[in-house]
Amino acid sequence: MDAAATETFVRRFLDGMQYEASREGPPDGFPRFPPIPGGRYNDPAFFEAERQGLWKRTWLYACHTDELPDAGSFMLWTRTGSPILIVRGKDRKIRAFYNTCRHRGGPLVKTDAGRCDGLVCSYHGWTYALDGQLVNLRDRRDFVDLDMGAHSLVSVRCEQLANWVFINEDPNARPLLEDLGPIPGHLEQFQPESLRFIEKHGYDLKCNVKVLLDAFLEVYHLKSIHQNTVDRFLDHRGTSIALFRHGHSLMVTPNRRPDWVDPGTVGMRRVETATVISTSNNPSWNLYPNLVTPIDPSGCPFLLFWPTGPDSMRIECHWFAPDWGDAELSPLWATRIANFDRILDEDLQFAEKIQKSVESPGFRGMTLNYQERRIYHWHEELDRRIQAAGIEIPAHLRVQPLLEPYYET
Repeated sequence: MDAAATETFVRRFLDGMQYEASREGPPDGFPRFPPIPGGRYNDPAFFEAERQGLWKRTWLYACHTDELPDAGSFMLWTRTGSPILIVRGKDRKIRAFYNTCRHRGGPLVKTDAGRCDGLVCSYHGWTYALDGQLVNLRDRRDFVDLDMGAHSLVSVRCEQLANWVFINEDPNARPLLEDLGPIPGHLEQFQPESLRFIEKHGYDLKCNVKVLLDAFLEVYHLKSIHQNTVDRFLDHRGTSIALFRHGHSLMVTPNRRPDWVDPGTVGMRRVETATVISTSNNPSWNLYPNLVTPIDPSGCPFLLFWPTGPDSMRIECHWFAPDWGDAELSPLWATRIANFDRILDEDLQFAEKIQKSVESPGFRGMTLNYQERRIYHWHEELDRRIQAAGIEIPAHLRVQPLLEPYYET
């Protein structure tokens, strides 16, 4: 992003936060949201439509290139239910394939991660190069007219944003960077090529994935859930929001004091090119559908929300920091991650109880306000993707498209 575009971006949010803090209601003409149907949170049939129309057909963050350091480094990735093998080739390129032998479907790898010189099916010994080409098989003489070139592993779309690797099972999906629109340009301020992987961990919860994800698309809940933590230093009433095409969004929440600095980041290496939007405020991106990152010049987590069933999910936290060179990672990171997990616990505490509530006859739908428009935006995009997959959504479960006039570029 050039200097003029950066200045426009900064001014848009500085003015936006000032406007939000002083307004007395939503902008003139802003629509009233119809309730989001409750069945979208508790109907197994809608969950299946969502699984097929969204999760099987969208770009999903899988790993950082640091997790595949050497030729032959691999990872078995199963977040969509499909066994997908992500592997770094001898040419250093990272590729993805279904972990499915072209003979009779045996797995090529059976561990979650590791390193290999080639991919060998342990069922009958068919052997593939790291680029997926079939290179050898036992008793080839007994296969009549076998075209080895036509029996490569079936590839899965695998593309990168900086050193972050994304997977998409839809072979006809738009390219990742096209899907993300202006987001890669906005992220340049953090020098993403220099960010290194630290660690990842996760938690399983008994709730629909949207129950928890919704909480990370708004700050309306800060005064109730985070009274003694986040609400002490963020002013939710000044939050400025940008909605982008394809479901992506950004919210920037101002610090209560312009000179406030997160004590957990003091003494840490920082990216010096970050704008004031990030150094003196709190931006949080949603890369649709399930990646939320409150990115900071000193590093960030990727929060990933994965459905595991109609009423179950997993949240993962993947952490990244500016390149620390040959030195040891700062011991401050252990404290920072622990502090973040304590705040995360505040968000997790009610998730399973909310799920019980949304399954009750008392849940008729969600009534959203202007501050919660990222949630409505998320649902609008969900319907577009389900319908683009040729799946019909019953009328009583659809949301009315309202927000496209408010998209930004």
